[in-house]
Amino acid sequence: PVEPVSDVTYHDPCYLGRHNRVFDAPRELLGEITEMPRNRERSFCCGAGGARMWMEEKIGKRINIERTEEALATGAKTIAVGCPFCYTMIGDGVTAKGEQENVQVVDVASVLLRSLKQEV
Repeated sequence: PVEPVSDVTYHDPCYLGRHNRVFDAPRELLGEITEMPRNRERSFCCGAGGARMWMEEKIGKRINIERTEEALATGAKTIAVGCPFCYTMIGDGVTAKGEQENVQVVDVASVLLRSLKQEV
């Protein structure tokens, strides 16, 4: 990448990752990242693919909070995602954890766009 994102972890989205087997391209764009324990084909869903975005959880912890906690545990200041559902779910998780001032959620598409604008 032209301008690498620093202190980043990447959440593999279900459709891009597990369903379509695209794991390396987003990582190449982001540069050096800190992996979460569950990554690539073993990634943990953000919850939106299972329609959890529109459900009120009655038991336990919301799935997006679980995944956000895993991302925050890496110490990364940026959580990169590759899906609009993941962007919303992880962003909501960061806000719910009170970390919105400390941690940024970005879509890899915006990182790509930023790098292309710099080349022009």
